[in-house]
Amino acid sequence: VQLVQSGGGLVRAGGSLRLSCAVSPSRYRIRTVDWYRQAPGKQREVVASMSRFGSTNYTDSVKGRFTVSRENNKNMVYLQMNSLKPEDTAVYYCNAQVVRDFSSSVSDYWGQGTQVTVSS
Repeated sequence: VQLVQSGGGLVRAGGSLRLSCAVSPSRYRIRTVDWYRQAPGKQREVVASMSRFGSTNYTDSVKGRFTVSRENNKNMVYLQMNSLKPEDTAVYYCNAQVVRDFSSSVSDYWGQGTQVTVSS
């Protein structure tokens, strides 16, 4: 089982990016997800979360700009990032609880991380 991230890159301030985080193989589902970021010289921090029931939470610095969502089949989750600022520059990670179809067993996985760079 693995979480594979995509998206990210270089964008100018005020721009948008969307990060994706997909679980494979397809018989697994993402139950909850936390999106973290780690800037150079700083600790990793959680910026957005989605519960198994779809409720979301955001750290104050990204509220109103970032949105967590997921596919109905729960194989993929997204982090839509709008109105990006230079201080959003970091490596972003998804961390998800993953459950296999027809099983109650839950495991925790991390994506490989993806770089987001916002230029001023």
